[in-house]
Amino acid sequence: MSLREELLGANAEFAAGFSGGGLPRPPARSLAVVTCLDGRIDPLALLGLRPGDANVLRNAGARVTDDVLRSLVVSCHLLGMRETMLIGHTDCGLEGVTNADVHAAVAGAEGVDFLPFADLEESVREGVRRIRATPLLAGVEATGWVYEVETGRLREVSSPL
Repeated sequence: MSLREELLGANAEFAAGFSGGGLPRPPARSLAVVTCLDGRIDPLALLGLRPGDANVLRNAGARVTDDVLRSLVVSCHLLGMRETMLIGHTDCGLEGVTNADVHAAVAGAEGVDFLPFADLEESVREGVRRIRATPLLAGVEATGWVYEVETGRLREVSSPL
């Protein structure tokens, strides 16, 4: 059985018992979570949330890009989000590499900024600062966190933010 067939079979089982079709569009906890695309992170589970509780945005490195800010503005103004948790994580593939490293590994990617970072906590602080400095997100509480993939624990990134 191919991976695709396995995944479609799993989806058929999921759909057979699916009961979430009536969930409202706004996040029940008025929360947005920004985190990394790393497959070791299950943002709902690590926070004790369920589908429908939060909007979850993921990208490489949990970076607060212009597109993340766009999505947070939509979440805030159209869906009632009032709090954002930015969650970076240990052992991130973008920590400690450079754009030159990525460019060497990806043919044709010269000139693309992959937003690598040298310091995990500073990257989280920078993201929180960007959220807090966005006028269209005034009044949204933004906090920064590090998820430890080795232990499953979450710790708040220390101030000053």
